[in-house]
Amino acid sequence: MNATTDRPVDRTVDLAARPVDGYIDDFAAFITASPSSYHAAEEVARRLDAAGFTRLDEAEAWPTGAGRRYVVRDGAVIAWIQPAGCTPTTPFRILGAHTDSPGFKLKPKPTIESHGWLQAGVEVYGGPLLNSWLDRELELAGRLVTRDGETHLVRTGPYLRIPQLAIHLDREVNDGLKLDRQRHLQPVFGVGDSSEADLVGHLAALAGVAAADVAGYDILTADTAPPTRFGQNGALFAAGRMDNLTSVHAGLLALLADTTSAAPNDAVSGDAAAGGTPESRHISVLAAFDHEELGSESRSGASGPLLSDILTRISGNLGATPSEQLQAYAASWCLSADAGHSVHPNYSERHDPTNRPVAGGGPLLKINANQRYATDAVGAALWARACERAGVVAQEFVSNNTVPCGSTIGPLTATRLGIRTLDVGVPLLSMHSARELCHVNDPFALSAAIEAFFAGA
Repeated sequence: MNATTDRPVDRTVDLAARPVDGYIDDFAAFITASPSSYHAAEEVARRLDAAGFTRLDEAEAWPTGAGRRYVVRDGAVIAWIQPAGCTPTTPFRILGAHTDSPGFKLKPKPTIESHGWLQAGVEVYGGPLLNSWLDRELELAGRLVTRDGETHLVRTGPYLRIPQLAIHLDREVNDGLKLDRQRHLQPVFGVGDSSEADLVGHLAALAGVAAADVAGYDILTADTAPPTRFGQNGALFAAGRMDNLTSVHAGLLALLADTTSAAPNDAVSGDAAAGGTPESRHISVLAAFDHEELGSESRSGASGPLLSDILTRISGNLGATPSEQLQAYAASWCLSADAGHSVHPNYSERHDPTNRPVAGGGPLLKINANQRYATDAVGAALWARACERAGVVAQEFVSNNTVPCGSTIGPLTATRLGIRTLDVGVPLLSMHSARELCHVNDPFALSAAIEAFFAGA
């Protein structure tokens, strides 16, 4: 997919030095390949495989030497670069993000017949901006698990639509739309008799398995409109699931660009093998969790044990005692990267009157007095160094006192592990919509700053 145009783009950053066009094209391809958290994790895995990373099985013993490795747990993926010369107290540099987005999830017995229409029974997932999902061609995407325990990823392409009631039948709709989550949000996918239609059977056929063999599924909706670059000078970018594939993609590319760590898998430099200076002062980690939109309380969420399990195994393979692991944590950092809010020109009163981040103004440092974001003054200084090293301009986000903000995986990670954490992100409009909006320069700038973070800024 080509998300660029032939028109010149807004030069908020120097395109000669920073290939924003190519970055946005790649980001568009990443979004297109990732309609569900499970697809996103596998797309990350595919790219890690191509870069020479080794996929590890959590049920097996892990190698102890230097190397580039990753683990996929359901819709989450954690990847890391262990350089040569690591010791039991080598700290971690972690980029935290999440792979899921608000939308709708397929219920059991999902095929419904109503007044001649065939509909899919769905449940609201997370906190979507409900009206944004109306009158769009949607697909179903996720995983089927067969009776033998095998997982099969599947996606339908355009297949469903949640039709809005015509204005002729609701003359007051423009004075206020209220959607009942049970009655008004079941999408249509055909007409006829439900005995002749079977959603699970259709998904099974697409996955190449027998419908009778499907023992369970995690299937969600996704918007099928392709990512698009538009507006004056092609400066704006719209797509689904930018919250939070923006950060997953930025962190992945930054990790793949990490030149401070051992390059060949499991290679040890001569100097390090001889007891010389290690090639890096830390272990770089990409942690892309699932279920953030639900509160992160799952085995693959940030409140679960996934990150702690993996860091403990890495430290254990380095021979760390519990005390030495805590020493490593004390010198570690976690950069929690999630979407943030750009000031909305039509609702400017909802934003802080002084701190008003704008699209194209660079990535956000997210701050909250009540620790809904984990940023403190020490973290702000680290972020300033990373942005300066990357050559990007950053901006601050803080909520209007009358509009409470959401939260992120940042405070959860800081609480669980005691690792110093800060919150950053790309400014968006239409967050939690089926289709969100950003400036083309901001995702690239975020990735550049994360790359500097991994480099030790």
